[in-house]
Amino acid sequence: MLIHAYLRASTQEQDANRARAALKAFADQRGLRIAGYYAENESGASLKRPELFKLIDNAERGDVLLLEQVDRLSRLNAEDWEALKATIKAKGVRIVALDLPTSWTMATTTVDAFTARMFEAINDMMLDMLAAIARKDYEDRRRRQAEGIEKAKDAGLYKGRPEDAKRNAAIATLLREGKSWSQIQDLTKCARATVAAVSKKLKEEASAA
Repeated sequence: MLIHAYLRASTQEQDANRARAALKAFADQRGLRIAGYYAENESGASLKRPELFKLIDNAERGDVLLLEQVDRLSRLNAEDWEALKATIKAKGVRIVALDLPTSWTMATTTVDAFTARMFEAINDMMLDMLAAIARKDYEDRRRRQAEGIEKAKDAGLYKGRPEDAKRNAAIATLLREGKSWSQIQDLTKCARATVAAVSKKLKEEASAA
């Protein structure tokens, strides 16, 4: 049994490796060794998470996917959560989260088959509950954010997100060098829409010149 640690943060400004020490401490206390860390800055509400799926691909049946909190794995809607669970179950990977004590038994091979099945059933139910709570929290925050923006717009106070001039300049340079949009996304860790916006601006500037 190998332990594969998954770390996620939602934005580039956040530290995806923040929980690394806590995951290592959990493993050390149980005499387990973490075979690899998979960290990324991606939304938990999206299935587009390369490091998570790299972890799943690298894991073998009986291995453990270790994470700090269930919401690091999923803020997905119900359909996407079921799809992710099916992928993990198909590989025979067990999910262990520090905020879900019922899952800790999954990180040991010393329990008998009956106890393992019982804890697996309980763990699956608790995972579904926490994933649903994480999704509701995500949707509530998005709703409050949208309401706040509308209120600020009505008051004439909303200015929008400030432009990251340094990042956009780097994107423009890479576009001029002929790099593909996918390469630019990998290099700058930006959204495809951002590359599209910078590309459009460059074309407009070229047309006006």
